[in-house]
Amino acid sequence: MFFVDIIELEGLGNRSYLAGGARTAVAVDPPRDIDQVVSAAARRGVRISHVVETHLHNDYVTGGLELARVTGAAYLVPAAARVSFERIPVHDGDTAEVDSGLTLRALATPGHTPHHTSYVLEAAGEAVAVFTGGSLLIGAVGRPDLVEPRLTEQLARAQHASAHRLAVELPDETVVLPTHGFGSFCSSGQAEGDATTMGKEKTVNPALVQHVESFVRQLLAGLGDVPSYYAHMGPANAAGPAPLDLTPPAVADADDIAARLAAGEWVVDLRNRVAFAEGHVSGSFNFEADGKLATYLAWLIPWGKPVTLLAESPEQLASAQRELVRVGIDRPAAAATGEPASWIRPGESLSAYPRATFADLVSADGDVVVLDVRRDSERADAHIQGSVHIPLHALHKRIDEIPEGQVWVHCAGGMRAGIAASLLDAAGRDVVAVDDGFAAAAAAGLSLRAA
Repeated sequence: MFFVDIIELEGLGNRSYLAGGARTAVAVDPPRDIDQVVSAAARRGVRISHVVETHLHNDYVTGGLELARVTGAAYLVPAAARVSFERIPVHDGDTAEVDSGLTLRALATPGHTPHHTSYVLEAAGEAVAVFTGGSLLIGAVGRPDLVEPRLTEQLARAQHASAHRLAVELPDETVVLPTHGFGSFCSSGQAEGDATTMGKEKTVNPALVQHVESFVRQLLAGLGDVPSYYAHMGPANAAGPAPLDLTPPAVADADDIAARLAAGEWVVDLRNRVAFAEGHVSGSFNFEADGKLATYLAWLIPWGKPVTLLAESPEQLASAQRELVRVGIDRPAAAATGEPASWIRPGESLSAYPRATFADLVSADGDVVVLDVRRDSERADAHIQGSVHIPLHALHKRIDEIPEGQVWVHCAGGMRAGIAASLLDAAGRDVVAVDDGFAAAAAAGLSLRAA
């Protein structure tokens, strides 16, 4: 008998895994906050004997090195990955016994990175599952453009070949367990469903149903922007991440918050966008703790810029810290919890701005600027005629490009518009946050067009 437990990292759109038998288990692509994996092993009553990486990750800081150190597990990393720490180098065809009758077999599957390796879980000699990391995903493959621009087409072709190798060597009933594809920007597409097999992928995955030339052409044409913080993840993982520190940060009072804003530091309010719009510290930015906090904050903030977190509760603050260490934002400069009135000095007032719907936009008085902060691919499908387009991740550097007037900012559902509205408000613009689903734009009678 064997088990496979999924460890969801919803904020990053990834999964890690713990798989094993009666006594021991292997952790696959573990997150930086390794206590989740340790707890999963404890619930199963097993010892973690192996920790494996499918590749050097570009979208998060791994917990693999620290997990191996804490548990005494063997740390397996693809041999061709250039790292600065002791590990067991894994070559194509290498095997490791995870538990009695349970073996892990390495398969070289380059494409997402040149050294990418998948691991086949075999029970009594039969393949039962394959951990595909950033190779074969659910209905997609991992992006081939995160390593080096000159290698992108070569790696795209390698993705196609690797997918076919998996399809040829593994039975149709083999369960496919990718790390990426659940919202991660490491994926070339988003998962349709949350489970798949080799047999299913043979019928739906572009890498397995398209000729290599068509596949490569379509894959390269569909690649979007890469989060800027990705440039820092690979080097951090290659160097060997330091143990994390999740202890509470220094407490910031109103004077400290004001001083940090005056110094040009980032003050980030973690409350939901409705509460933020109703009242917030002037100059602060809104990144909802329940949204894709780590992805968007790490993407927008100048790397290394001190950040102070404002949260409605210690629990919200702790959760945010956990999210942020996964992308290398290790220690907030300071933090405050409670009500926003306690975050401003006597005599100061909270700032606010209105929220609206697309129906409200139709009846807006006077000339307004409609700002679309969705990604290029979203806008190409349909956009409001006459709207200005600046993707959210570029907005903080391009606010000066927005025409004068009241700015009605929208995205696809409201979360990104909330971030954008806070950036505009902090810059002194008159802003309205359109907190509505984009499908409501046409229903409201707004004129749409496609690129």
